[in-house]
Amino acid sequence: MATTANTGTGSETTSTPGTAATSSPASPDTPTAPHPRPGREPQGHRRLLTRRDRATLGLMAGLPALLHITLVWVTALASIALAFTTWDGIGFGTIHWAGLDNFRELFTQNPQFWPAVQHNVIWFAVLFLIPTPLGLFLALQLDKKIRFSRVYQTAFFLPVVVSFAVIGFVWQLIYNPDTGLINSVIGANRPGHYIDWIGDPDLNLWAALVAASWRHTGYLMILYLAGLKGVDPTLREASAIDGANEWQTFRHVVFPTLKPTNTIVLVVTIIESLRAFDLVFVFNGGTDGTELLSILVTDNIVGESSRIGYGSAIAVVLLAISLAVIVPYLASTFRKERRS
Repeated sequence: MATTANTGTGSETTSTPGTAATSSPASPDTPTAPHPRPGREPQGHRRLLTRRDRATLGLMAGLPALLHITLVWVTALASIALAFTTWDGIGFGTIHWAGLDNFRELFTQNPQFWPAVQHNVIWFAVLFLIPTPLGLFLALQLDKKIRFSRVYQTAFFLPVVVSFAVIGFVWQLIYNPDTGLINSVIGANRPGHYIDWIGDPDLNLWAALVAASWRHTGYLMILYLAGLKGVDPTLREASAIDGANEWQTFRHVVFPTLKPTNTIVLVVTIIESLRAFDLVFVFNGGTDGTELLSILVTDNIVGESSRIGYGSAIAVVLLAISLAVIVPYLASTFRKERRS
């Protein structure tokens, strides 16, 4: 049984047990909850990406991945396979299995191989001993927030954004025996007093290393500057309170915190010394005292008498040296990330 209570402001309907409550009909303005149609997914479960979106994303991710696999991994694996063959590059039917003959000839009969290895080692030693401390010194000075620090950063980093080929042409003008800057300054641009910085086998490698160090210093400066920005300022303040001078603060506080940056600098320097090519090739084609492993690879693969199998063997040696450095670094990095 239903009763109606009059409150003066309206009526309220209540129901007693055992009877069904009656409700007033809904007005036309009252919203009603929509009922999902059979066979349709609710609005919350609708897919966010359309078929066209998925195709676009697949194209954007798949095309670079395909190019990377084709140009990097496939060519690297093909070079490793060709290192055990003899091939002149004319038709795939001329590929013949040679086993370890290419490596045996490379290590025992090639008069340029061991000098090239020595030059790569010298390249690494010079880049590590000269640009590394110089880049650290510049980073320390710029980290003091001196005036026009942005201008100095741009000036020191400018050679890094210039290609090695352009740097080679610029330094060719500087090293020119007749009109070059260096000979003009030291008075060696007169007949009988010329210094051939690029043509002399005793000087050309060191001349190329000066140009490479000039570029590498700016690169390391930016790396160290980024590392210095991550040093906690409170550590320096605590060191100053304890009475440490600037050198003691750098030695005992700042430099130990730069250990990750030093590791990156070491790996980058090794890679730069192994892939050095453009500069010496522009200088004198990588001959007469500037032989490098990358130059030997090019000389044996590119040319009329192509020995692609033999050049691939040199490339495999260069790859093995690079992996011997990169793999331990990556393993150490992943181990630290796993621990953290």
